[in-house]
Amino acid sequence: MSVVINTNYAATLASNNLAASSANLQKSLNRLSSGSKIVSPADDAGGLAVSMKLSAAAKSLGAQKNNIGNAVSFLQTQDGAMKTAASALERMSELAVMNQDVTKSSSDLANYNTEFTALTTELTSITGQTFNGKALFGTAVTGTVNGVALTGADLNGKTTGLAITDVGTGGKIDVAIQDVATLRATNGAAQSRLGFESDLVTTNKANLEAANSRIVDVDVAQESTQLARWNTLVQAGTSMLSQANSSSQTALKLLQ
Repeated sequence: MSVVINTNYAATLASNNLAASSANLQKSLNRLSSGSKIVSPADDAGGLAVSMKLSAAAKSLGAQKNNIGNAVSFLQTQDGAMKTAASALERMSELAVMNQDVTKSSSDLANYNTEFTALTTELTSITGQTFNGKALFGTAVTGTVNGVALTGADLNGKTTGLAITDVGTGGKIDVAIQDVATLRATNGAAQSRLGFESDLVTTNKANLEAANSRIVDVDVAQESTQLARWNTLVQAGTSMLSQANSSSQTALKLLQ
């Protein structure tokens, strides 16, 4: 190779290699420090686009899970109120039967009716219960949560709506008990389905997060190996650039 002064091809080549190695070393440092393979859109534009969609979908599922949890809480509160209503109706049925006891005095029968009347008032109170400002019974809550219908049960129509006014209306109480049992069964079915929906959403969310992780999360073991490689190349490139720059001294020696 010719010995020249104006051009140092070896130094230029060494400088280019050093710049490339330094850039790759910086990328490895950024990835390891951030934990992400995609530090900037230029690293993987397509992967970033897919990651954003997967991340948004996972967050949406997280919101769905919260909605399901709130719906289950609503149904549980609703069922708790219906359970209390059923207990009240059972006691009212018992009072209605006791009222038929011909051995009881008029004072005893009046006492039964007093308790019965108090329980009818309690049933009215139960039908007015709310959850987060929404009526548990009636039409205040309507719609679906992940395809599961969520409605306010018609407890009022099954209890006070049956004109259960005094202790002598035993037959109507039996009808009310059966109707409340049906409402509780419907409530339980909705809770059961929401439980399965919650499991499905949880699984899907985990799978989306895993898919997103494969795109954006850095493999620390692999990237650490690359870091060591680029670090070695930077050190070697620095040394070779120094030697390439000193090679021009050969031309000066020829001039002495």
